[in-house]
Amino acid sequence: MNADPTHVIAIARSWLGTPYHDQASLRGVGCDCLGLARGVWREVVGPEPFPIPPYSRDWGEAGPREVLAEGARLMMPEIAPSDVIPGALVLFRMTPRAIAKHVGILTGPDTFLHAYERLGVIEEPLTLSWRRRIAFAFLFPLR
Repeated sequence: MNADPTHVIAIARSWLGTPYHDQASLRGVGCDCLGLARGVWREVVGPEPFPIPPYSRDWGEAGPREVLAEGARLMMPEIAPSDVIPGALVLFRMTPRAIAKHVGILTGPDTFLHAYERLGVIEEPLTLSWRRRIAFAFLFPLR
């Protein structure tokens, strides 16, 4: 069973306005895109199943491993990017042929929420440009 998407979206939206802070995961204080997903996980599912090692801003610039997708697969059901629904966690490729290294949560059929440098946690349209970048999608499990 998966978590109720309306609950996931409500929790995710409670992070709106949280300032951007690299490697942080505290609602209202600071987070990056992964920190947002981690915070939503803690409130929707429970304690994080494993610690996230420190990472640099350029952590995924080299190498073929889909580190974020591999981690998500350990704890979340995967769905096809074409089957995304509100409440899904999505992983984006920011450039073609690069690994997926940006995370967002769909809040509607055409909107998503993510933490963006200089802007913090925002909700914005899932434009065609963003939609084309979705490489992986996952559902939050039940507690």
